[in-house]
This record gives sequence, C-alpha cells and structure tokens, in this order.
Amino acid sequence: MITHSVIITSDKVVVDGQTLPHKEQGSAMLTELYRSHVGDYPKFFKMDTLCKVGFLASELLLNAEGDRNFEPREDRAVILFNRSSSLQADTHYQSTIQEADNFYPSPAAFVYTLPNIVTGEIAIRNKFMGETSFMVIEDYDEQTIMQNLANAFQDPVTESVISGWCDCMDEEHFEAKLFLNNKLSNR
Repeated sequence: MITHSVIITSDKVVVDGQTLPHKEQGSAMLTELYRSHVGDYPKFFKMDTLCKVGFLASELLLNAEGDRNFEPREDRAVILFNRSSSLQADTHYQSTIQEADNFYPSPAAFVYTLPNIVTGEIAIRNKFMGETSFMVIEDYDEQTIMQNLANAFQDPVTESVISGWCDCMDEEHFEAKLFLNNKLSNR
C-alpha cells in the first residue's frame, strides 16, 4: 500500500500529488530543495547528481510521512531502480584518468561510481537497517518494481519499503519517482 509519493524531474517537484514551489531548475533546483527542505546533511554537496536526486526524493518522502526521529530501524527497506546505473558519475571519473599526461584520479568522484551509493546514503542518514538494493533494468517497469517490492515484504521483519525509480542522464536531466510502501496487514 502506497502511503506517500514524490516525483522529482529537472523542472518539477510533486509530493503526494501537490506541486512543491521552487524557483530554479536542474542542478540548481536540487541545491534549492536541499537548502529549503533538508539543510542539515553536508555530505549532500559531495554527492553526484544521481545520489542528490534520490536523497532529496527520500527526504521529501520521509518529511511527508512525519515522525523523523532518526532512530535505528530494521523494518524499513530501500529498493530503487534505474536504466543508466551511475553512468554520469562514471563518465566524470573516466575523464580524470583518460590521458596519461593529465592523470588526476579523484577519490571524491570515484566514491559515487556505483548506483547503490544512493540507497546507502538514504539508509545511513535515516539509520535504516533493512534491505538496501539498487537494480539496473532496461526501462521503468512497474511489474518488475512491484515483484521486488512483494519479495521484500516476504521478510517478516520488513514493514515498509522506500521504492521506485531514480535515474540521471546528466547534471541537468534527471528523474525520481519514489514511493513509501507499507505492508498490508491481515487484520
């Protein structure tokens, strides 16, 4: 059962069906959202665009839920999907090692060359200790997402899952569709 939803694209933000006002677009919009709705997680400025988009979408989702106590919880999982993995960050890192005479590998760029960093940052920030996974699939496929969500709920400890799509083509073109799903009770 979906209890909250967030959609972020390069030019719009929608939380539970309501458009969130903002002035900027693209990467500047992400910084604006961070400053106006989060503001207390400085690692944000070290993140690549994919991680920023997923992190902000999760923050808005959890703000909609309320009850942000940052206590450890084993009953929440984070499962995300996209088509491009971490290609934007990979391309940036490749540019730092491309030429032998201009070789400057950056550990800061390398850190974000895996898509599961997004789920890790969400879990670390919120002390979620349930399943975290990031799967790369060909296209947005609701059936695949729903099947993985159902599989996560097979774990008797898992009561809720942050799931959805988080993709980034470049710093100015990205999309996140995240949902907070709660296990249906049999009562």
